[in-house]
Amino acid sequence: MIGAGIDVQLRRWTTPRRAVVVLLLLSGLGFLRRVPEFLNDIGATGLLLIVVLLVTRAHEVRRSYALPVAAAMAVRAFYLRYGSAGTLLAIALAALFAYGPRAWLAQGRRLATALAVLALGLLPHFVHATLVTGSPLGLSLSAGSQANRAYVGDGLVYYLAIFPYRLAGDLGAVVMTGGLLLAVRALRGQDRGAHAARRMFLGSTSVLVFVVLGLVTDGEPRFVYLAVIPLTVLGVEALAELTGRRNRGLLTTVAGLAGLTTVGTAQVVATKRCQAPTASGRSTVPVAERLAADGPCLLVTGYEPEMGWYSGCDAVTYAQYRRIPRLRAPR
Repeated sequence: MIGAGIDVQLRRWTTPRRAVVVLLLLSGLGFLRRVPEFLNDIGATGLLLIVVLLVTRAHEVRRSYALPVAAAMAVRAFYLRYGSAGTLLAIALAALFAYGPRAWLAQGRRLATALAVLALGLLPHFVHATLVTGSPLGLSLSAGSQANRAYVGDGLVYYLAIFPYRLAGDLGAVVMTGGLLLAVRALRGQDRGAHAARRMFLGSTSVLVFVVLGLVTDGEPRFVYLAVIPLTVLGVEALAELTGRRNRGLLTTVAGLAGLTTVGTAQVVATKRCQAPTASGRSTVPVAERLAADGPCLLVTGYEPEMGWYSGCDAVTYAQYRRIPRLRAPR
């Protein structure tokens, strides 16, 4: 039943005109530029998008058990990337704001089940964090402390400075702006019913992702991938509503432009962006393999993931090394 319900919801979200969304997302450097680096941001964003989808279903379909499934997806997103915690907080706050406390309390047993799934799923992490750091939140706080921010909120200033071009490219920026205006319209009460609540939820999710992550960490486009998607979805809706019966022609034009831009973006990624990680691998991997040792070893490096993996040693950044002088080793 849940699978069939999700399939129905996906058909609602993936009408032909919304297929334009995919091309728009790919037309900017935001996603494609990170593909050669095999970072976990894109995978985590996919799981978070499923969470958003299931939250809307839970409130739009009676007696849906989407909430417990959304909790399970949230746990998976967290374990894939600890940084998902801030985005999940933004989703929860946006859902509370858009649908209201009464709608959540009306979920009753399904909400209780979702909270239980979330608690049980995170329990191993909390236990391990307590054993390692002495606090259930120790690992998360430690991860947050690695942010290269100059002051609290400089990430938010960064996102305001690059919004929306650096996140979605020229064409995507125009559409995202339209999506933000559509969300504001729903917020002002110019739309009614579940339709309006969904728009409020998607729009407020995007805004809160920028705010929450902008306050707790430094700014990077890959941190806010999820915020780009709902605003693009809303932007396509805004274009369709603005043009009325002629929306098919306009959206076809937008899709064509986005397709051409995607080809150009892919060429840039293939010829320039792929070269950097490839060159880094050619230089760091042989060095890491030569530094491998049979006994315990510690490497201080700017390429700690690669050096640690290929050498088998513990690897820390220079900033981390300065904070833990008691662990200094001869290597």
